[in-house]
Amino acid sequence: MCLREKDGAVIVKVLLQPRASRNEVLEQQGDALKIRVTAPPVDNQANTKLCALVSKLVGVGRKQVEVIGGHTGRVKQVRIASRTLEEVRTKLLPQ
Repeated sequence: MCLREKDGAVIVKVLLQPRASRNEVLEQQGDALKIRVTAPPVDNQANTKLCALVSKLVGVGRKQVEVIGGHTGRVKQVRIASRTLEEVRTKLLPQ
């Protein structure tokens, strides 16, 4: 499962594809959620764009979303505060 609750927040396991043609959430791929962003994987740009996209989709402030693991890899752990597991699942996982 790509989503789990921990310490009052939701942790999302993300497989990130930088330098894509558009910013979008694709599908669950294995135990991670595949997300594409237009930013390159340079100087933390892709991580910043990932957090901005997730915060917009989930409906929380930008500071409520942070990368907590996998800063330099494609597989990342993203922490979303102020939302429940069900709220995040509804907003991020395609039907």
